Amino acid sequence: MTEDVRLLMLAGDYVEDYEIMVPYQALLMVGYKVDVVSPGKKAGDKVLTAIHDFEGAQTYSEKPGHAFELNATFEEIDTDDYIGLIIPGGRAPEHLRMHPRVIEIVKAFADRPLAAICHGAQLLAAADVIRGRKVSAYPACRPEVELAGATYADIAVTDAVTDGELVTAPAWPAHPAWLAQFLSVLGATVTI
Repeated sequence: MTEDVRLLMLAGDYVEDYEIMVPYQALLMVGYKVDVVSPGKKAGDKVLTAIHDFEGAQTYSEKPGHAFELNATFEEIDTDDYIGLIIPGGRAPEHLRMHPRVIEIVKAFADRPLAAICHGAQLLAAADVIRGRKVSAYPACRPEVELAGATYADIAVTDAVTDGELVTAPAWPAHPAWLAQFLSVLGATVTI
């Protein structure tokens, strides 16, 4: 694999820290070039992240994360330059879905390798690309997944589900399964 094989990742302020950092670094590690963009921002700008943890409350807790530096400029993105799309979760998808160009980008990957985790399903639902598919997401996103015409995959927080070229998972504890399934969809073989 060479860095000529490019993936696109959508980010925004308060993206979940682990859900942007871990896949970004893991995909770089196996040889992909990953361009991370956010509406209105250019390469070198940063987005703030949030750390979501499961501490026994009715929902996750949220703590300040890191500043993640973007490495590509949103306005310069041509979806034809990429073989796949990654959508991390956190609170970013709730505001990213309000940007028409973000929705266009997600739609462009409807029939290509696409990985979404946690609240990333909000972007999938807003782009109307999950109708008739089996989709996992953070449980609080279940109504949006079902209203968008998908079947919600009620799986363990450590699992992921693949439907065609779409790979989804409920939250960052699923990284091993989610990333392995996404690499399989991409056609990659990882050996140790």
